[in-house]
Amino acid sequence: MRVRPNQDVRIWAIQHRPTKSKPWSVRWTVDSQRYSRAFRTRAEADRRRSHLVVAQQAGERFSSLTGEPESWAPPVSQVTLYAWARQWLAEEWAEWAPRTRRSQVEGLARFVPLAIDPRAPDLPPGLRAYLTGALSPSAVIDASCDHEKWLNRWSLPLMELNEERLAEVERRLGIGDEGQALGPTTTGRFRQIARSCVRRAVELKQLPADPWPPTPKGRTRRKARRRRTAVDVKRLPDPATMAAIITAIPSHQPGSRTYQVMTAVAYYAGLRPSEVAMLRPRVLQLPDNGDWGLIHVVEADDGYDEPAEPKTGERSVPIPPVLVEILQSWIAEKSLQ
Repeated sequence: MRVRPNQDVRIWAIQHRPTKSKPWSVRWTVDSQRYSRAFRTRAEADRRRSHLVVAQQAGERFSSLTGEPESWAPPVSQVTLYAWARQWLAEEWAEWAPRTRRSQVEGLARFVPLAIDPRAPDLPPGLRAYLTGALSPSAVIDASCDHEKWLNRWSLPLMELNEERLAEVERRLGIGDEGQALGPTTTGRFRQIARSCVRRAVELKQLPADPWPPTPKGRTRRKARRRRTAVDVKRLPDPATMAAIITAIPSHQPGSRTYQVMTAVAYYAGLRPSEVAMLRPRVLQLPDNGDWGLIHVVEADDGYDEPAEPKTGERSVPIPPVLVEILQSWIAEKSLQ
């Protein structure tokens, strides 16, 4: 006997909307997430609804991306970058803070319209704004809307991404809507998001190899030529001022508490930002008697949200009681969520 997946799939009666060009709508939910498809005739809608009911009764698993049975998914060679970007976001969404989610969606809303078939007509007006909403896992997608049809028709299949095409995409990610050059921080963020999306496809065997072109040597040389100036320690805040700054960081923004703890770790333990981002409770020694604690620095962010070796290798860093207390409070807060 086939075991039914642990999903709540509900298929509603067909809805008739006479004022629409496709008046017959099939509606259903998968784990409370809504999906719909519109059709020109009642017969087409009945057929689609019947197929969904058969798949539900057979115990098939439904995709959280399309809402349809996973067995209906196209072969890997036909999966478009647009479809993959939505799937990648859905997989990672729960791990990201709200601000990171907005950043990722913004980056992909710029990336997806650039990786299109060379024969594609001009981008439909408002496409980027549409993507900002449609890429969210909670979005209700109407396959009959013009933007959705355009993306499904012209977004490149993953298998057609290559170094030549992605090199041009990477260049255009640094250009704004009016043809102006974007700042290096914004450009770097867009390129990192796009590359992380493609890199995940490689890791999951959706692509046989990473098609992203290597970083041009010129960027490395420019970074190496940056002028190195000594830090004037007299201009740094004293310990009392820094403690006051850390205390004042939390605000009404949900992520402010995270930034407070990260700033405290960077200040009191001297960790690099990439090391702070990858800090986990398992590497902490936090005594309860008011003594100094210890952080075992074993990994750092490689720039693509993946763990890598710290720049100067693994090490153990003693931390003062004030940071021990901050970290204990932070861990306790997270365990209650």
